[in-house]
Amino acid sequence: MKRSAALRWMTGGAIAAVGAAVMLSLPQAWAADGNLSLSGGADGSSKAGGTSFGNVKDGDAGTYWSPSGATGYVSVKWSSATSVSSVVIKQASGGGSITAWRLLNADSGAVLTSGSGSPSTISFSATSLKKVTLDITGASAAPRIAEFETYSGGTSNPTTGPTTGGPTGNPTPTPTGGSGNPGTPTGAWPSSQGNVSISGTVSVSGTFDGGMKTYCCIGDGGQSESQDPMFSIANGGTLQNVILGSPAGDGVHCEGTCTLRNVWWNDIGEDAATFKGTSGGTSYVIGGGARSGSDKTFQHNGNGTVSISGFYLKGSGKLYRGCGNCTSSYTRHVKIDNVLLDDIDMVAGINSNWNDTATITRVTVIGSATVCGKYKGVAKGSEPSYLGEGWNDANCKVNRSDVTFR
Repeated sequence: MKRSAALRWMTGGAIAAVGAAVMLSLPQAWAADGNLSLSGGADGSSKAGGTSFGNVKDGDAGTYWSPSGATGYVSVKWSSATSVSSVVIKQASGGGSITAWRLLNADSGAVLTSGSGSPSTISFSATSLKKVTLDITGASAAPRIAEFETYSGGTSNPTTGPTTGGPTGNPTPTPTGGSGNPGTPTGAWPSSQGNVSISGTVSVSGTFDGGMKTYCCIGDGGQSESQDPMFSIANGGTLQNVILGSPAGDGVHCEGTCTLRNVWWNDIGEDAATFKGTSGGTSYVIGGGARSGSDKTFQHNGNGTVSISGFYLKGSGKLYRGCGNCTSSYTRHVKIDNVLLDDIDMVAGINSNWNDTATITRVTVIGSATVCGKYKGVAKGSEPSYLGEGWNDANCKVNRSDVTFR
């Protein structure tokens, strides 16, 4: 398909034109994105050679901190009391698997919350403190913490960015609690703050904040997998506060690890998002929602982990599916927490013969649905076979008490 000239947003002033790609190179202040850690300091118990405490709050998912052993702690701190209500932990690939952890108010020593398995999005009652600590109390080997993000709740409010024809820096609060803390999804849909017309893929590196505008349109709205995505996100990138209009082509492609924060799909079309990274690590879907899908919402073609929290889905086949017949076969993991699903067929589909896992907690299903469906993954060109539903086993890490049907 022949594409029109590129559309580029330029720092310090924007030049807007309808085109096939939007290339973003945004300043650090624009990337701040409400993450309080960026303005704080960091310390911890120990650090492995070549790592630094400061790596957990530098906004760079390519750097990380590791303890000198399997366990240890790292903290983010500020010179004055700061209100914090949620934390996002991002891990780099190649480290040990966390099996137990605590989040501490380091001022008082109080435990804000704790858990087992790998932490991702952690929400708790808003607390005023000068220092918050992630205490890793169990792990298979030294884990690698790439980012220790902290948020006060509400939406992000970048201080600088594109000014003409591009995304706005003042997104409107949404029903899911904004970009920092997704809150509990209610099924309410956000109001659009305007429309942006595009004719091809928007390429994102760094952080792209759409200001809750509706971006439209490419593709035909059908199920063809040959359609281009509306957004293509480079490794480590973030797409936030965006509404995808209809048709949206093949939705969003994450080329490596990525974060989708407060992103909404008016019509899923083929897939809402496809996770393609093959270097491990975790991608995050935080808040947002999607509706009107025929098959999969989130398609996982690469490896690593996809973490979905605070999400609302209305009318679709599956919330998540690990590819069962892609060119390359991988072990994949999904973590699903605090989601509201209305009129769907399946929460998560995984390939048990490839040792996939689905960890599912705090799910509300309106209607009926298979919660954790197990498939036999096959080579490209064949169709995976359905093996049945799993509960509380090696692949399907979910108890019946974790799911509410209504």
